[in-house]
Amino acid sequence: MDWKKLADTLFPQGHTIVEKNEFLSGDAQVDGQPVAVIGTTGHTPIGVEIALAQAQAILRTVREFPGRPILMLIDTQGQRLRHRDEMLGINSYMAHLGKCVDLARRKGHKIIGLVYDQALSGGFITSGLMADACHALPDATIRVMGLPAMARITKVPEEVLTELAQSNPVFAPGPENYLRMGGLESIWNGDLAQHLRAALAQPVAGDQRSALGLQRGGRRWAQPVIDAVLSGSHVQRA
Repeated sequence: MDWKKLADTLFPQGHTIVEKNEFLSGDAQVDGQPVAVIGTTGHTPIGVEIALAQAQAILRTVREFPGRPILMLIDTQGQRLRHRDEMLGINSYMAHLGKCVDLARRKGHKIIGLVYDQALSGGFITSGLMADACHALPDATIRVMGLPAMARITKVPEEVLTELAQSNPVFAPGPENYLRMGGLESIWNGDLAQHLRAALAQPVAGDQRSALGLQRGGRRWAQPVIDAVLSGSHVQRA
């Protein structure tokens, strides 16, 4: 979806979101409440410049608008794979971005992620997966890695991975599979503005992704392992 059309749909009361070199930033109104908007567009890869721009925007919101909710609009093909970015320490820039998101949360900012087009690998980890809750549009593309690339890396035949993807959401792309695993809170169909209002009104209850993954049958062992570690007991596998 075009980000301008999305913004107009999400914010019928108006917004000041602008794009600069595929980086989105601005403010919007939701039922009279100001919301900071930070994101990307054009399937842009997250290089050092955009990672730093997002971090700066988050820190500016924390500094100038204490407690203001932050909506992260996500459309990225993941971490930029260039020698220049690797030499500059792209991993540190992305870690810095993740720390800034966590700082905002600790300072009382509710953080909502919305995958409106594409979300891959590291670009998704340091945005939507760092949010208090991440949502997606039905036609969004979400995956850690494409199956052909996964086959090359793992040396597992692509046909085997394709078969596994039929029953195991860990191997399969798409918002429905990330919903099953708990990585997504919900998929937004219909009135997007109403979905956003509901997400902003939802109390923050900590990281529920493992519990949701267990409830939905997409991640059956993450929450039992967490519970066992916290209690000091052992996990008995069936």
